[in-house]
Amino acid sequence: MKNTVDSIVQAFEQLTPESVERLDTLYAAHARFKDPFNDVRGLAEIQRIFRHMYVSLESPRFIITHRIVEGHQCFLTWEFRFRFRRFHQGVEQVVLGGSHLMLNPDGRIILHRDYWDAAEELYEKIPYLGGLMRWLKKRANA
Repeated sequence: MKNTVDSIVQAFEQLTPESVERLDTLYAAHARFKDPFNDVRGLAEIQRIFRHMYVSLESPRFIITHRIVEGHQCFLTWEFRFRFRRFHQGVEQVVLGGSHLMLNPDGRIILHRDYWDAAEELYEKIPYLGGLMRWLKKRANA
């Protein structure tokens, strides 16, 4: 299973708009993908999410920082690096998160669940909304 996870890590770190079309080598046909914004099933929907990432963001890329492998599942921690197209142009952003992957016996992903804090890692970086989010966080912690 370690070799399979190594291949998955390499595929995510080398993901390009062109390789999104070949995600069938990583994902089973009826895989589920869930993150703070999406909950979809099926390879076509997963590809749609990754395609949208390349349209919406400039130079998105993943850096896998750690991995835990047990049986037919793994947990990856990662940095997602990108630049916004509409604001803070040219400033690299970093979102920290983790992914729980469950694999079928042939090593393809059947569940991909991303965990990351959308408020801290994304909303606080958006003009105007960021100020509101930081104010709400301060109020909640008071």
